[in-house]
Amino acid sequence: MRKFLTFIFEKLSKKPKENESQKTVFKEENEDHKSQTKAKKVSKKRKQKEEKDKGFTNLSQEILPSISPQKMKLISVAGDIRLDPDKTEAAFMARQLVQATLPHKNPGDVPAWSRKNGNLTLTLRPGWNRKKDKSIGYPYGTLPRLLLFWLITEAIRTNSSRIELGSSLNNFMGKLGLDTSRGGKRSDAKRIKEQMIRLFRATISFEHSSDNGRDSWIDMQVAPKGMLCWDERYPDQPALWESYIQLGEDFFNAARSAPVPVDMRALKALKRSPLALDLYAWATYTAYQTQKTKKERSISWQLLHEQFGAEYSTIKNFSNKVWKALLKVKVVYPELNIERVHGGIKVLPSKPAITTRQKKVFAMNKI
Repeated sequence: MRKFLTFIFEKLSKKPKENESQKTVFKEENEDHKSQTKAKKVSKKRKQKEEKDKGFTNLSQEILPSISPQKMKLISVAGDIRLDPDKTEAAFMARQLVQATLPHKNPGDVPAWSRKNGNLTLTLRPGWNRKKDKSIGYPYGTLPRLLLFWLITEAIRTNSSRIELGSSLNNFMGKLGLDTSRGGKRSDAKRIKEQMIRLFRATISFEHSSDNGRDSWIDMQVAPKGMLCWDERYPDQPALWESYIQLGEDFFNAARSAPVPVDMRALKALKRSPLALDLYAWATYTAYQTQKTKKERSISWQLLHEQFGAEYSTIKNFSNKVWKALLKVKVVYPELNIERVHGGIKVLPSKPAITTRQKKVFAMNKI
């Protein structure tokens, strides 16, 4: 009897332990299940966050693409102009060459090239290479534009038609804000000398026809006389003689009679785009007109295409290019008040890009 009671007692005492161990197992299994569920939730949230971050990154890349050195230069110059708008580096362009501009691309082997703006027509004829018995070729792109800005500025500054270019090509390139370090076939040194010869030897004609049948014209050469002593293979080496050009009398008088003033800082920032350079000078001239008359001016894409866009096949393609270029212009010309409207653009009364010596440099007489 005593043994039986001892056996029953042992059984009863073990049962709670077994239940406790079962509870422990159930508890552990339950905790494992909760942790797995929690882990799944965390994993799902993490995945959602990663997808959100990825989407945000893609959106950021779309809105804020990687900034190129050219864009950084544009932003830097814009900052300088906004912080110190009166510290301008004045440069000038002949008004006629703002109204009708040089080619953006090489016209190729054609006897003449024309650009029309209303009643005004610019016609360009290349010079002749007597040694090779062929055309020298047309000045085109950004380099002849930078050359013209610098030459006209020097002519106004010195009041002389003889322009001293210096003994070193690198030194001259520095004045235009060009890269003096890059070599090879596409170096600025090789290209600038080639474009100088093309520009100086070309004949530029302006023809103006009026409604009453009266026509006027002028044929002129930028530099009918000059001497270039540089060797582009050694751009840093001073030549024995100073290079110079003599501006043609008609070109010299046209440059001085009605110069359009611009900021050289902006030109250097826009120097990679001939369209942007043209639009910057044009916007400065047009802004002056709107401020003077206190009236806005609307220009259709068709008229702008005739003036600037002969190289662009369609008006739609041209209009998109122009608006993108004008947005760049606005960065370095913050006072420009311009809008894109249906069929063209609208220029509202705006302050000129350069404010110094306005009375003298804005003597813009009609052709």
